[in-house]
Amino acid sequence: MFARRLPDPPLNPPPFEMTDPTVRQREIEREVERRRTFAIISHPDAGKTTLTEKLLLYGNAIHLAGSVKSRRAAKHAVSDWMEMEKDRGISITSSVLQFPYDECAINLLDTPGHADFSEDTYRTLAAADSAVMLLDCANGVEAQTEKLFKVCAMRNLPIFTFINKMDRYGKQPLELLEEIQNTLGMDTYPMNWPIGMGKDFQGVYDRQREEVLLFDSEGTHGQTKVKTETVDLHDDSIEAILGPRRYEELLEEIELLDIAGEPFDLEAVHAGELTPVFFGSALTNFGVQPFLESFVDMAPSPAQGQMYDVDPKREDFTGFVFKIQANMNPNHRDRVAFVRILSGKYERDMHANLVREGRELKLAYPQQFMAQERDMAEEAYAGDIVGLYDPGYFKIGDTLAAGDPVEIDDIPRFSPEHFAIVEIEDALKRKKLTKGLKQLAEEGTIQVFRQRHMGSKGAVVGAVGILQFEVLKHRLETEYGVEVSLRDLDFQYARWVEGDFDADKFDRLNYTKVLYDQDDLPIILFRNDWALDHVRGDHPELTFLPNPPGTPGLQELHGHDWGF
Repeated sequence: MFARRLPDPPLNPPPFEMTDPTVRQREIEREVERRRTFAIISHPDAGKTTLTEKLLLYGNAIHLAGSVKSRRAAKHAVSDWMEMEKDRGISITSSVLQFPYDECAINLLDTPGHADFSEDTYRTLAAADSAVMLLDCANGVEAQTEKLFKVCAMRNLPIFTFINKMDRYGKQPLELLEEIQNTLGMDTYPMNWPIGMGKDFQGVYDRQREEVLLFDSEGTHGQTKVKTETVDLHDDSIEAILGPRRYEELLEEIELLDIAGEPFDLEAVHAGELTPVFFGSALTNFGVQPFLESFVDMAPSPAQGQMYDVDPKREDFTGFVFKIQANMNPNHRDRVAFVRILSGKYERDMHANLVREGRELKLAYPQQFMAQERDMAEEAYAGDIVGLYDPGYFKIGDTLAAGDPVEIDDIPRFSPEHFAIVEIEDALKRKKLTKGLKQLAEEGTIQVFRQRHMGSKGAVVGAVGILQFEVLKHRLETEYGVEVSLRDLDFQYARWVEGDFDADKFDRLNYTKVLYDQDDLPIILFRNDWALDHVRGDHPELTFLPNPPGTPGLQELHGHDWGF
């Protein structure tokens, strides 16, 4: 059918011809500037999942917000798609939420707040250009928030702070600002200021526009957008609306902020030195839209962030795999590699080199996400996240390049701190168990080791947090149809070992145990600090590493121990 002579070109040709490199370059530059790719970090129970839902609501990506803590749990959060997440009311795995807002294309990376899933959170932060730090106004800066902040600071990520739950009573706003500065060592600039707190929380004062924003939820319990009334601070009616006492308090606080505070500096924000602070309540939607509008305006595009040594606006496509997820669709038992695009333009079914193996792959079945929901992606640009069908080709940290190869080498593995032997209930399902452990290990959910002389029957799993074992058991049962029990091993540290050593001797000691990882590299488990120090002292000829040789670990990056 294509052999016939084609008609003359139409009088109104397409707006641009993609073979024109100049036009293509302009298109890439324009699209990169529109991207905003960020992650939300917080301590558990600070309201991260609720805020995520409300950002989607105001981004018109959903029409009715549902929180895992909504009344009678009538609706689960969009970002929590695993059955276990819905049952437990916590985020277990990172999810990607993509939607347009204003003139921008938003890539929101929702991360687990629980410390046991810090490794997944860290890998996700490696794909973000900025971060939103969510604080509970009653608790301020909590332990997990501080750890995640340090990871962001290590990468100089711009951080935007949203102080949540102002509809409840908590610490005073000035106290919270001081806590951020003293605990995290970061300067603050309040973009707005709360009017009241708890049941008296009426709205916020926008410092840039000198306007008071008054909110009214009208009893919708935060499921729909709130009505906002905007009143100029100097309007004669504002004193009557707020009441004389609260009006005078607001004027005094504004004067104090203007006198004592430093001027706003967007360059300092992009350098990760200054955090803009917003006050609000994600549950009632108070302050969510002003935050989203300001964030989109101030957050860096991939070109401004330039987190890796790759020009996002260059024409050649590059990207890296920061996450692998199996069984997102239980009907198909598929496996998806999440790729953060670093430069150029991705086009459906294009070819690129898998740098690790030096071979060309067809990047097939590209998808873009709304948590578990997926649509076919025809094209994507630097800053976007695409999911590629993965028949087993990819590993976390892999890079893809259509032009010059690019290596991304700062996505480390975490050293496991908890260990257990996997015991299967039905021996006839051992093949399914082996497949499940292999796929979950490739995701980074757990690490799998084998015992000496035991083969596949002696599988040992290692995890950063104990809750990962619960996730492992649940997923093996629901996704692979295998029931297992986990027998805890009383060891605290795993160290890969370099040098010649007598494995039998170390296995005979009651405070060490020799295992082999999936690459058949030897690893020694140590029962406690004394055991590790003792063996180090007795064997100076050996090198003990918290990660496989040549693989960076979080503790070693930049010479810091980040507390994980």
